[in-house]
Amino acid sequence: MRILVALLILLTPLVTQAHRFAPSALDVRALPNGEISVVWKTPAQATSNVPMLPVLPDECAVVSETPWFPEGTGKVLRQQWQCTGESMEGLPLSVSGLAANQSSAVVSVRPQPGVFFQEVLTISDPVFVVPSQRSLLDTALHYLWLGAEHIAVGIDHLFFVAGLLLLVSWGRRLVYTITAFTVGHSITLALVSLGIVTNPEALIEWLIAVSIWVLAYELSKTQRKSRLWARPWYLAGGFGLLHGMGFAGALAETGLPQMHLPAALLFFNVGIELGQLIFVAFLTLVGAVVTRLSSASWLRVAPVYVLGAVSTFWVLERTGALLS
Repeated sequence: MRILVALLILLTPLVTQAHRFAPSALDVRALPNGEISVVWKTPAQATSNVPMLPVLPDECAVVSETPWFPEGTGKVLRQQWQCTGESMEGLPLSVSGLAANQSSAVVSVRPQPGVFFQEVLTISDPVFVVPSQRSLLDTALHYLWLGAEHIAVGIDHLFFVAGLLLLVSWGRRLVYTITAFTVGHSITLALVSLGIVTNPEALIEWLIAVSIWVLAYELSKTQRKSRLWARPWYLAGGFGLLHGMGFAGALAETGLPQMHLPAALLFFNVGIELGQLIFVAFLTLVGAVVTRLSSASWLRVAPVYVLGAVSTFWVLERTGALLS
């Protein structure tokens, strides 16, 4: 389909940085002894010489610190703070180096059992002040935005959705296929987020890359008579299970509030679905424009080659991460 050409060309320069788009994560929680546990996780592959580090508030002091250690595709620093306040309410939390790295950071705060806050630190909004408990509505809206934001920066997930669109085009087959993908990733997102199933991060990332490669391989066939072409929803549903574990990995870094857990999980998933629908609508617009501008035959095969090249690169890259 011509529909994906312009978008895939725009996304190709981002391919080698697929993992870098995952925001760093700062987990801050109160301990029974009155101290504060701080866990900072950031991608091992930096985008700048300026390090990204949690900023110590003026009213706090570092009482202990462990050396950096690797975890999945990132690295982790652990600290314990002693602060003068009786509670964490009003404590300013920030991360240095966001502007230099053109990055963001997710801060998760647990000031007491059953209370949870989470926010995204950006260049324009770099400080999060610990508030009082978040309401159900605020929690729902917050996780709705997080879900949409995650799919927007999840380049590998977007490539898979684009491949599905190439496979089935428009009509009821697209509805069945996208529905199967949604059901698949919703199941594993819930199972992993609730701790029922474990998530081997490096293996899942590799399998997600393989799923895109398999999709590209199917699209490259001249004889389109296989079962996957006849019933593509099986492919979408099966690989949706893998992508759901990828979504859950991102959600795990931000955390889920204990008090409003069902709403947070539901609206995070809804945010992902809304993001996918917006992406599909965008592809529709791009396709309409490209079709009007040109009817060149190479436009039909170019998206498949881009999908194949990108997925092959990801498979090789993530194989190295899996074996390391």
